[in-house]
Amino acid sequence: MPHHITDNESNTEELAEGSRSILLNIASQLTKGMDLHRVTLPTFVLEPRSMLERITDFMAHPEFILPISDIDDDTQRFIAVVKWFLSGWHIKPKGVKKPFNPVLGEFFRCRYNYQDGTEAFYIAEQVSHHPPASAYFYTCPQHQVVITGDLKPKSRFYGNSVASLMQGTINFILPSRHNELYQVKMPNMYARGVLFGTMTLELGDASTVRCVSSDLICEMDFQTKGFFSGQPNSVVGKIKRESTQEILYEISGQWSGELFIKNTKEDEKPDLMVDVRDYVKYPLQVPEHQEEKESRRLWAKLTEGLMANNQDMATDEKTKVEDEERALRKDREAKNIEWKPRFFDVDGDDYKFKGLDK
Repeated sequence: MPHHITDNESNTEELAEGSRSILLNIASQLTKGMDLHRVTLPTFVLEPRSMLERITDFMAHPEFILPISDIDDDTQRFIAVVKWFLSGWHIKPKGVKKPFNPVLGEFFRCRYNYQDGTEAFYIAEQVSHHPPASAYFYTCPQHQVVITGDLKPKSRFYGNSVASLMQGTINFILPSRHNELYQVKMPNMYARGVLFGTMTLELGDASTVRCVSSDLICEMDFQTKGFFSGQPNSVVGKIKRESTQEILYEISGQWSGELFIKNTKEDEKPDLMVDVRDYVKYPLQVPEHQEEKESRRLWAKLTEGLMANNQDMATDEKTKVEDEERALRKDREAKNIEWKPRFFDVDGDDYKFKGLDK
C-alpha cells in the first residue's frame, strides 16, 4: 500500500525567511489583479518538471481510463469519466510548487506500457507564448480512448494569494464504439499565504464535465477552505440531465482523499466513489534520446540545480534558457518568420493533433 499523505503534509509549506523576503520584493512591484505571466518567479517555488509533463498527471491512473469504453450504460460511463477527472488532482509535489513555464516549441512525449499488454502514447507542445498555451494528445488505441485539449493558464496576483486561472478544455473522446465527446472545464488553482502565514495550495471555483450526446452534465464546485473552519480540498457536484435539469447523482468529499456518490432516487447513504490515496502514479517511459526542445533535455540543468537545492545554479540555468528563447524570438521577428507548431494544427482557438491525418 502506498503511503497515505495527509492534507497538511502535502499542501502546505513553511517558507524560510530569505525566500519570503524575495517574494515580498517581487510583490512590491506588482499591482492587484496584475497578470503574472511576465513576472520572473524565483526558482524555489518551482517543481522540477515542465507544465507539459505536469499534464500527464491526468493519465496517471489507467485503471480509471482504460475500462470506460467497455461500459454499456450511458450514465455509468459518464460517472466513470467524472471519477477519472476527479482522481487527477491529488498527484503533486510536497508544498506549494509550480511547474516550469514551457518555452515556445518545447515538447514532451512519452509512452505507457500497460499490464494487459496494451500501450498508450502522449505528446504535448507549447503552441503559443503570448498568451501561453499548451496543446496535448493522449491515445490508447486498443482501448479506443483519446484525451486531447489545451491549457491556457492565466496567473493573477491578489495580495497574499496568487491565482492560476486554468482556461482551456480537456476533451475525453471515445471515438469508435460510442462516438462520444466529454468536454471538461477545470477549476482554478490558488496559492494562499504567499506573503504571510503558511503557504497553501487550493483548488477553487466551478468545473464541469459535459456530454451533449447523452444529455448529461456534472457541475462541480471546488471549495477553498474557510479562514477559520471548513475541510480542505473539498468538492461537491451534481450530475444532471441537462435538458430537464433533473439531478441524478450528488458527489461530495475531498479530491485529495475520499469521494462519495449518492443516487438521488435512493434514500441510502452515499457510496464510496474512490479513495485516491489508494492509487499511485503509473510510470511513463520517456525516450532516452531527447531532442533539444524536449522538456527534460531543455530544462535538465535547471532540474539538476533544484534537485541539489542549489538555487544560484537553478536561477542561472533558468535564465540561460529564457535568454536563448528571447534571442530566437528577436531573430524570427527580424526575418519576419511566422512560427508554427510542429505537432498541432491551429483551428481557431483549438489545436488539432497532426498525427491523426496521416
